[in-house]
Amino acid sequence: MNAPWKPGTPGNRDAFASFICDEAALDVLRPVVIEMGWQPEKCNKGGLRNAVQSLSITASPNILMVDLSESGDPLSDINALAEVCEPGTVVIAVGQVNDVRLYRDLVASGIHDYLLKPLSPGAVRDALINAQAVFAAPKQHDPAVAKRHISTAVIGTRGGVGASTLATSLAWLFSADEKMPTALLDLDVHFGTGALALDLEPGRGLTDAIENPGRIDGLFIERAMIRANDHLAILSAEAPMNSPLMTDGAAFVQLEEEFRQAFEMTVIDLPRNMLINFPHLLADVNVVLLTTEMTLAGARDAIRILSWLKTNAAHVQPIVIANRVQSGVAEITKADFEASVERKIGFTIPFDAKAAVNAAKLGQTFADANRSSKAGGVIRDIAKSIMGVGEGDYVDDSVKAKSSLLGKLDLKALLPKKDKSTAKASA
Repeated sequence: MNAPWKPGTPGNRDAFASFICDEAALDVLRPVVIEMGWQPEKCNKGGLRNAVQSLSITASPNILMVDLSESGDPLSDINALAEVCEPGTVVIAVGQVNDVRLYRDLVASGIHDYLLKPLSPGAVRDALINAQAVFAAPKQHDPAVAKRHISTAVIGTRGGVGASTLATSLAWLFSADEKMPTALLDLDVHFGTGALALDLEPGRGLTDAIENPGRIDGLFIERAMIRANDHLAILSAEAPMNSPLMTDGAAFVQLEEEFRQAFEMTVIDLPRNMLINFPHLLADVNVVLLTTEMTLAGARDAIRILSWLKTNAAHVQPIVIANRVQSGVAEITKADFEASVERKIGFTIPFDAKAAVNAAKLGQTFADANRSSKAGGVIRDIAKSIMGVGEGDYVDDSVKAKSSLLGKLDLKALLPKKDKSTAKASA
C-alpha cells in the first residue's frame, strides 16, 4: 500500500478519500480536507470493510484514511485492504485502541500512520501533510535521476562469523543514514535472523515467493515485504523445519530483478550453501563481502569461495571482511591469513561482545545500536566503500593483495606439521 521507495503517480486517481465510522470524527476531518483543497464529499461514512467493498470496484486514491474502530481483527482486515489497494496508495488508519504493539504491527504491514480517536484537527492536518510528502519529495530517488542499483551479497565462510549481523547493519545504514531505498533479502529460509535483528516478524513473503514464483511482480514486492523504516524493506522467513527448500531458484532471481526496479540498494544475506545450489544468484550482484574469522577453517573456506567466485562470478568485486577480531588472540596472524588467501583483508571489525548484547537488548541492528563503538565505525566505512561503486569506483583495487613472496605461501604451511615417521612414509 504505502511504498515510499516507489511512490505512485497521481494520474487520474483521486487525491484523497476516507471511510470513517462516526460523525464526530467526520466533523473534525471535513474542514481539514477542505483546507487541503480536496473535496469533502470524499469523506465517506463507514469503516475499513466499506473501504474494501468500495475500492474493489473503483480506483484507489493517492491518500486513503480508514477507520478501524469497528474491526474485530485490524491486521487481518488491513491485509484484505491491501488486496484491493493499488500500488503507491498511502494509507492512514484511525482507531480507538491505544496500543504500541498494534501501531508497530500496522506500520510493519504497510500503513503510513495511525491516528487515535478522538481526532484533533492538528493531528489530522499533520498526518495528511506527511502523507502528501511521499508524493511531493521523491525527486532525489526518481528513476530518471537515481544512482544505478548496487547489489551486495554478504557471505560467511563459516556459520557464526557475523555475516547476518553485517548484512542487517549495512541495510540499515543505507536506508536510515543515506536515505536510499533499500531491500534486505535474507536467504536463510529456515533459520534467518534478518527480521529478528530488526525486531520484526518475518511474515510469509519469502515462503510465498518460493511457492509461487509466477506471482512475483512489483505489487507482490510492495505487499509481501516488511517495512523496517521509511526506506528499508525486508524479505525474510522462518520456514518450518519439516518443510525442505523445494525450488529451482527461479523465485530468487525474479526477486532480485524486481528489487533492481524498486530500490537503489539490495543487501543479500547469502548462506554459503546457496552458492552451490543456486550459482546464478550472483549473476547481477556487484559486491561480495566475504566475512570470516582469522582461523584455519576460515582461511581454508575463504580460499575455496574466492576461487569459486573467480570461476563462476568473475564480474563481482569481492572484499574480505575479518570479523570478531581480538588483539593477540587468533589462530592465524593477519599477514599469514592474507598470504594464504592471496588477497588483502579489506576491513577488520574488532570483537565487541558488549556491543552485540546491547544491540540484541535494544532490538536494533549492531551498527545502529553502537554508533560510537570502533566496530560500528568500521561497518560505516564498509557501507561508504560499497556506495562508492555507484560513483564508478572499483572497490576491489583497494583490497587486492600486492604481489609479494607472502602471496606465494600456501595454507598447508600454516597447518600442523606431520611427524618425521609420517613424513618418511609420504616420501
